[in-house]
Amino acid sequence: MTHVVTEHPYFGIFFLFALTAIAFPATLAAARFVSRKLAKLDTQKLKLSIYECGPEVTKQPNTISIQFYLIALLFILFDVEIIFMFPWAIDFKLLGWFGFAEMVLFILLLTIGFVYAWKKGALEWHSIK
Repeated sequence: MTHVVTEHPYFGIFFLFALTAIAFPATLAAARFVSRKLAKLDTQKLKLSIYECGPEVTKQPNTISIQFYLIALLFILFDVEIIFMFPWAIDFKLLGWFGFAEMVLFILLLTIGFVYAWKKGALEWHSIK
């Protein structure tokens, strides 16, 4: 009797996927449990206390401008899209005119996205007053 299931070409990928689907939530649950058991919950008073002769601590809101997130998101978006151009450049002769047309369309979509972000003011740096 042959083992038909284990001889399938995608059996290893399926096995790793199933193992990951079980191990990842288990690891998260274990980390959450351990961190809740080991964490000190009374540290707020310590953070607000005066250290040596420093000024008295005032509680400030932890707000970060959304502009930081927009700039970071746009940087990552365009950076990853530029990385997609390297394999195309390496196989440019092999891809021919079809590959050239695909890249022109890709650059056109990048340009449309860039102009949209520019017109919406996502690239403007607003100072907090």
